[in-house]
Amino acid sequence: MAAPVAAPTTAPSPVLAGLDARVVDAQDAWRRRDRARLVEQRDVLAAARHPLAAWADYWELNHRLNEARQEELEAFWARWPGTYVEDRLRNDWLLELGRRRDWAHFAAEFPRFKLNDDREVTCYQLLQRHQAGEDVRSSARSTWYAQRDADDGCAYLAATLLEAKRFTPADVWQRARQAAEAGRPRVLKQAVALLQAEAPADKIVTEAYEQPQRFLAKKASAATRPAAELTLIALVRLASSDPAAAAQALQERWQAALPPEAAAWAWSAVAKQAAWKLLPEADGWFQQAAALSAPGQSGRAMEWSDDTLAWRARAALRSSTDAQRWRRLLDAVQAMSAAQQADPTWIYWKARALQATAEAGPEGDARRVGAQVLLERIAGQYHFYGKLAAEELGRTQVLPARPAPLSAAERQRAEQDPGLSRALMLIALGLRNEGVREWNFSLRELSDRELLAAAQRACDREIWDRCINTSERTRGEIDMAQRFPTPFRADVLAAAQDRGVEPAYVYGLIRQESRFVTDARSSVGASGLMQVMPATAKWTAKRLGVPFTQEMITDKMTNLRIGTAYLKFVLDDFGGSQALAAAAYNAGPNRSRRWREGPVLEVAAWAENIPFNETRDYVKKVLSNASYYAALMGGRTAVQLRPRVAVPIGPRAPDAPAENKDLP
Repeated sequence: MAAPVAAPTTAPSPVLAGLDARVVDAQDAWRRRDRARLVEQRDVLAAARHPLAAWADYWELNHRLNEARQEELEAFWARWPGTYVEDRLRNDWLLELGRRRDWAHFAAEFPRFKLNDDREVTCYQLLQRHQAGEDVRSSARSTWYAQRDADDGCAYLAATLLEAKRFTPADVWQRARQAAEAGRPRVLKQAVALLQAEAPADKIVTEAYEQPQRFLAKKASAATRPAAELTLIALVRLASSDPAAAAQALQERWQAALPPEAAAWAWSAVAKQAAWKLLPEADGWFQQAAALSAPGQSGRAMEWSDDTLAWRARAALRSSTDAQRWRRLLDAVQAMSAAQQADPTWIYWKARALQATAEAGPEGDARRVGAQVLLERIAGQYHFYGKLAAEELGRTQVLPARPAPLSAAERQRAEQDPGLSRALMLIALGLRNEGVREWNFSLRELSDRELLAAAQRACDREIWDRCINTSERTRGEIDMAQRFPTPFRADVLAAAQDRGVEPAYVYGLIRQESRFVTDARSSVGASGLMQVMPATAKWTAKRLGVPFTQEMITDKMTNLRIGTAYLKFVLDDFGGSQALAAAAYNAGPNRSRRWREGPVLEVAAWAENIPFNETRDYVKKVLSNASYYAALMGGRTAVQLRPRVAVPIGPRAPDAPAENKDLP
């Protein structure tokens, strides 16, 4: 890492410190909807020309946006041009204009929206384009389907396009199916309500969703399209709790009663739930769905979501003794959207499937070459599958050459960037969410060298999450020491060595858990560098025989001592498997034990089948992080992941030590 820039040594003046407190109070007043207090703080901060006065101004106008006039917004943007809050308020105002159906002002404002990352705003914009005569069906459909929550913009877009016959009832029912499968009842009901004349009563939809077994037994039918769709909703909701019962209902009655396309979709939804629960029947049920949607079957072409196709591929991976599994995996990947197929996960597994299905001799050369091309595409990328791809090609990934040191001018430009400065002030005041958004906005369109300088500014101030995340944005000039810093090195090494845990693995875990934010606290109560849960901390401290109170958990040394000790307990319980231990550390030992049951799998295939998205990503990143830390801390350029994933994962061996049932 480049030599640090010294932090300011002079303390802030009492006046500035008092003004800083007013910023925090203004945010609290906005959150509590205390308009009088918010206006008072805004005016004081504006009069003092405080660097964060724009935020108080934003909070005040955002507070009363539903009664604001366009002229007030124009005046705000003139006061704070080019800032994050200008763009943030424009996002808020575009939503308000959409709700007001004020399309003239919406059309004028939308081109100035820089981030353009709000799907509801996108739905309003697509509606405006439709009104101007454009054919937006494809974009509108994909945007509506991607929206996670029920909202005005996308629902209004869908209703308008349905009335204009650009959407069909089949499009709406497809949205309803997706919502039921994803467990989003509000989205489901909003979609069904669009169908008006053929829409079932809300009470019936609720019953199909909330009491599926009762509905299937007493009210389900396939006599009409709405009735059949409600039956599908009930089947997928039953599958979420009991896939076997849903499969039995399909086999005994509904596969024959439903149109082939609907029956195929039902089987895919049941199979997805079974795959998520790691049931051995999942792969077979996916095959049942595929057979019903094969050429020659009647009905509309089946649409599986990318998520369903991903679980079809994972289920095929778990069928480790079936030689045909690679063909099914390949079918699943090739049916994914272009964006999903571009994900390194599916590039890697598609390459593996091409290798496995290539015929011997010249007939299989095309597939082998295709696999090599795919592996080469990601072998130089710095993530879990990038390293596996390099090793699959028979080579070891090598650390990139370190970029030239930052010049004084480059560092100075980063130091003087007003957006970065505001972000650091917000973070220092405890307004981390606002600070992170301001920081990220300021990184737009920066060059690699500018990103390295911005990252270094965060590193020098020990704002490690911004240091790492900013450094990870570079593409041509890559500073791995900056991306994988070693804060608190003496303390981490001491704690790791005291417990007999590899320091690189500890660093890899901390980087993923907290990004080295010592006072980090998760939504479920995990705290500190190693994100230790309260009950886990208490149990571990007792096992270590050390005094402990919950207030001690964010103390750096206490957190490291307890976190590394617990990690060692977990590693021992899982026979030293870093993948199993990482899963246990993140999701709990009981889940990790349950997930290892079933077929013996290579580590990558096992990790890819972890049901929780967060834990699946976590395990892969911890192992990847650890491999980079091992190289950097060991002074090596070669990065090796294979030793960490060499031992396959399966049920605990009969002669293995007994499980530590007390492990929290």
